[in-house]
Amino acid sequence: MFKVSEIMTTPPEGFSSELQRQVYETFAELGIPFERVDTDQGITMEDCLNIDAKIGVRIVKTLFLCNRQQTEFYLYVTTDDKPFVTRDFCGALGIPRVSFASSEKLWDLTGVLPGATTILSAVLPQAAGVHLVMDRGVTESEYTACTDGTATCFVKVKTSDLLGKYLSGNTLTVI
Repeated sequence: MFKVSEIMTTPPEGFSSELQRQVYETFAELGIPFERVDTDQGITMEDCLNIDAKIGVRIVKTLFLCNRQQTEFYLYVTTDDKPFVTRDFCGALGIPRVSFASSEKLWDLTGVLPGATTILSAVLPQAAGVHLVMDRGVTESEYTACTDGTATCFVKVKTSDLLGKYLSGNTLTVI
């Protein structure tokens, strides 16, 4: 049985990464209320369905992509049920073909391991050059749920707080 805790509105007692610490500090500084659940490692779609049921919204899918030269990187947030079509993504942005970036680049630029990719990485200084791209369906949702930078903790915030406060000062492309 996949473990999902009760909903909490406080940060974890200890942090697993620098990103996780910065996420909750930024929430506090910006006055962003959140709900979170601790889980077993949430990787599969079935795991996410268990988490969705507890927090009341569907977890977004976040992909970390790069160009062929590995000089341009993209964090793409989309709905969990939307298939990723490279041609459509690249066409919407007017860029050449992209592919999935390496786990090393994921760690170096966003501070996460595979399975924990999150738009919340935008708070890290090393993520400043990563292009933030969000599907319109996500921006139109009342809430956004994603990892907090770990594969064992998922947070839910108002999308308006995510876009208007947390990502304020970042360039975000909506497709």
